[in-house]
Amino acid sequence: MANLEQYKQIIKETLTEYDRISAQVPDPDIDEVLMFDDERSQYLWLNVGWKQARRVSAISVYVRLKNNRVYIEEDWTESGIVTDFLAKGIPAEDIVLAFQSPDVRQLTAFAVA
Repeated sequence: MANLEQYKQIIKETLTEYDRISAQVPDPDIDEVLMFDDERSQYLWLNVGWKQARRVSAISVYVRLKNNRVYIEEDWTESGIVTDFLAKGIPAEDIVLAFQSPDVRQLTAFAVA
């Protein structure tokens, strides 16, 4: 059985690391925001602000826990957050690449749903 509390901790640690690394090259017009909702098991890393009179509002990573699995709903990281999750002990069969269609998911080494 999946240890969901452990998964929550891994997700939060990983997103915090990403935020810390990104903060080393700050953009004064854009705020990077981490949002952790343990009650609903949803975790976000996003950017908000204004750049050259244009609104910036973009999700970098959105992960949630559902059906005892880690659902990666959005991932715009360079190497893929799944790489970090695997390295930190979350098995592939407990990860759903939810940003891909179910038809494509069945062709991967990860959970379909």
